[in-house]
Amino acid sequence: MFRQTKVVLQKLLRLRFNRPQQAWRLQSSLVNEKACQYQPGQNIHGFTVKEVVGVPDLFITAVKLTHDQTGAQYLHAARDDSNNLFSVQFRTTPLDNTGVPHILEHTVLCGSKRYPCRDPFFKMLDRSLSTFMNAFTANDYTMYPFSTQNGKDFQNLLSVYLDAVFFPILREQDFCQEGWRLEHEDPTDLNSPLMFKGVVFNEMKGAFSDNERVYAQHLQNKLYPEHTYSVVAGGEPLAIPDLTWEQLKEFHATHYHPSNARFFTYGDLPLEQHLEQIQEEALSKFDRVTANTEVPPQSLWSSPREAHVTCSPDALAPDPARQHRLCVSYLLGDITDTFEGFTLNLLSSLMISGPNSPFYKALIEPEIGSDYSSVVGYDGSTREASFRVGLQGMAEEDAEKVKQIISQTIDDIVETGFPEERIDALLHEIEIGLKHQSANFGLSLASFIASSWNHGGDPVELLQINDSVDKFREALKENPRFLQDKVKHYFKENPHRLTLSMSPDEAYLEKQAKAEEEKLQKKINALSEGDRKEIYEKGLQLLAAQSCPPDASSLPSLKVSDIAPTVPVTPVQIGTAGGVPVQYCEQPTNGLVYFRAFCSLNTLPEDVKLHVPLFCNVITKMGSATQDYKQQAQQMERRTGGMSVSTRVITDSTHLDMYEQGVLLSSSCLERNLPHMFRLWSDIFNSPHFKDEERMRALVKMSAQELANGISYSGHMYAMTRAGRHLTPAAELNEAFDGMEQVKFMKSIAETSDLSRVIRMLPRIKKHLLNPANMRCAINTTPQNMSDSSAQLESFMKEVAVNSKVRRPVRTNIIERPIRTENTAMSRKLILDENFKPCQMKTIFQLPFPVNFVSEAIRTVPFSHEDNASLRILGRMMTSKFLHGEIREKGGAYGGGARMSGGLFSFYSYRDPTPVQTLSVFRRGVDWAKSGQFSQQDIDEAKMSVFSSVDSPVSPANKGLDGFLTGVTDEMLQDHRERLFAASHRSLVEVAERYLGAGQRTCGVAVLGPGSETIKKDPSWIKNSRGRVD
Repeated sequence: MFRQTKVVLQKLLRLRFNRPQQAWRLQSSLVNEKACQYQPGQNIHGFTVKEVVGVPDLFITAVKLTHDQTGAQYLHAARDDSNNLFSVQFRTTPLDNTGVPHILEHTVLCGSKRYPCRDPFFKMLDRSLSTFMNAFTANDYTMYPFSTQNGKDFQNLLSVYLDAVFFPILREQDFCQEGWRLEHEDPTDLNSPLMFKGVVFNEMKGAFSDNERVYAQHLQNKLYPEHTYSVVAGGEPLAIPDLTWEQLKEFHATHYHPSNARFFTYGDLPLEQHLEQIQEEALSKFDRVTANTEVPPQSLWSSPREAHVTCSPDALAPDPARQHRLCVSYLLGDITDTFEGFTLNLLSSLMISGPNSPFYKALIEPEIGSDYSSVVGYDGSTREASFRVGLQGMAEEDAEKVKQIISQTIDDIVETGFPEERIDALLHEIEIGLKHQSANFGLSLASFIASSWNHGGDPVELLQINDSVDKFREALKENPRFLQDKVKHYFKENPHRLTLSMSPDEAYLEKQAKAEEEKLQKKINALSEGDRKEIYEKGLQLLAAQSCPPDASSLPSLKVSDIAPTVPVTPVQIGTAGGVPVQYCEQPTNGLVYFRAFCSLNTLPEDVKLHVPLFCNVITKMGSATQDYKQQAQQMERRTGGMSVSTRVITDSTHLDMYEQGVLLSSSCLERNLPHMFRLWSDIFNSPHFKDEERMRALVKMSAQELANGISYSGHMYAMTRAGRHLTPAAELNEAFDGMEQVKFMKSIAETSDLSRVIRMLPRIKKHLLNPANMRCAINTTPQNMSDSSAQLESFMKEVAVNSKVRRPVRTNIIERPIRTENTAMSRKLILDENFKPCQMKTIFQLPFPVNFVSEAIRTVPFSHEDNASLRILGRMMTSKFLHGEIREKGGAYGGGARMSGGLFSFYSYRDPTPVQTLSVFRRGVDWAKSGQFSQQDIDEAKMSVFSSVDSPVSPANKGLDGFLTGVTDEMLQDHRERLFAASHRSLVEVAERYLGAGQRTCGVAVLGPGSETIKKDPSWIKNSRGRVD
């Protein structure tokens, strides 16, 4: 997977940390004590300990080692966390646009010397209880991480990963499948036209259909015009066909060597065990070499530069006439200087983050554009960092004005600096970040240290965040103009800056298609008759290999018997606060309090439903009677870990035509800030401010822009949501809240010149939603903080009691059910839509992408039904045993599969060049399942994969939350678990016949993308063109 490192405004603040969930008090663990016993100079299985450092803020003991024989670097983070992680990364520095590191990342996972079966990586997904498995190609490194909570599984996965990266087979056939190939459209028909195929080729065509991605790539290439950052590491589609198999193998030989490797392990498993296995299975077979993969510093410019590029028009842009982008990018310092990077990261947040920042005031408030440019802020993913600021959704004639504003804002910052309270708020966010506990900390940690470590930075120094905070405070104390001096040096007086503009070209896609056709014809014209015959024969050989059942017997595997038989119980207590039911869940939250409130939509009139997502987006950003929106944002930053409101539509676990609708309020804070957090919520409940039309317009434009930008990346999710629209009442409402219907609705609002009608809607919605009579709450915190949290919640409820008015539900058929059978104080009020009639519908949204997103959804059974578990197992088995091979390997799509969710069995594909063929694959997949052409081993592997998801780690902040929202109890989970275990060959065939067969199913189909001539000519499809129904 190619990962274009996105800009993270506050990278340090989003690194979340997780603590063990079995201990209430934060204390030194046996894991850390054991790691502290290692001594510098100690030799362990061919590695020498270089440094042992405690990082008490993160409850980590870091052990740095070097491999004696090869020079490989190793960092172990010992921590009392059972979700252990391994990663190995190589510095990969291509010098052309062929995407060689990206294609290599795919190809090494297609078979190795010890595990020669085809595609062992994907097969291990079904033979493991991994909590994460993947691989990433970044700008200048390639990383292979996995995590698991099972010790034996860790050893199995480590063996497969080591063999894959150090001893891959690198078959030409796999290079052709994953990278690119010339092949007949129909490989069995010599007379069908030749075309480019390949997984990465189609993936990058999809990536380059995303204007944000195109802009970010140009910005990097032009700011760093020398060496590796001047090329596309993931591969430029028209350059990918220039890569040869020999060049791929050479790149592996020069880059995938232990001397160019950095190993990272995390968790509570013994370090010695990891080192012994890595030494024995891989590193002992290599000697030290000199890896010439360093990235030299970019030569500095003597004067600023400007450039302009074009892109495809955005059919869903909030304002079709304002699609210009402009950004100024500044080259900063070396990312291996930890404190300088820390300072510049914080400085970036002070400059651009939130409505109180200088650039927000200067660029966003005047409504010159719809939002910041898609790449904005500090970016430390390259050897020398950069800072970018600019706008998207602006008029081309405003370009000079924006450049002047950016320059003037920098001058103003140098002159006036930043208010002390903003700096304090930012440091408070860091404190929150250090205390917050995520479920996948190991992966976050690996990603956090990767870029700096890749260039020789000290990964342990990066983790000592509080040391940087102390140093930062001291620097400010010694020099009150410390930050202003940084702005002057890096921005005002920095000649190495690039101004890049981008505008739409109506002929852009046509030009791209023409260039690809010319490239194809050039390749074809150079073919001899012998070449043509060889292409045909290789196409048949690849098809035969893809169709041959793989022999995975060489791969290690856990057994179903290794899976825990029971669901871990999460104790909760049910009480009340001001008459509102509350769930209390005691968890080791490290001094943080997590508050949630579910507010029902049952009394809300139907004519305002489409406005609810907009209400959720703006309600915490408009201010109140006591604070304008800037003051409110400042208080949120200083007193909380964030406050948000989001829509929730939850299908009932027992009935497909019954569902709960509402919004979820979420926030967190340090225990000392509880009164402040609830005061902020109280102001929002009692006196929200909706009348600022300028502020509303800015938020509407930003929301519409964000939705439009997200389609090219999450198109499969939009396709699945649309396909299910007419199958259940919950799915219909989900489409309205989170689907293409909402995208089009927000576009229409953004195009409206007068927002007064919209503004009048919001107080109406508020009266129904922010009503204690329609609420239930949940608190997660430590036992020591629970009493105070309960008291503060009680006070909050009394303050907002003025809003507590019983209103009549719009729907008459309301079913009330207790959340927990043993306590009826908290209940869910579900809507039963007895008149809902599911119907079949096929819809295509014709969008300017070179590839498609395809889905077919089938109405089946709810969660508690006895067949639900078998359908869930079947979806996973169909994905790995049939759909993956047909959609990805043969069809060339980036991905595809089937899944069971919300009572719908959904097929999907991602970045798919052949939508009609894929729809046929979906149907053939059902025939395959009905035929029973799968083994007990296939079933067991599907169970392994499903249980790896079912048993994925849950953070203390989210413990008990699923039951609170869905009403699914521990007993219901246990029943479902037992049905998953019991799923058999017979039950899988039966559910395929009962629910998925052509005569039994009620289904919906959706395609997002260019579609095909077949679809365009078929009158049974509803066609949406550029957001309008034809």
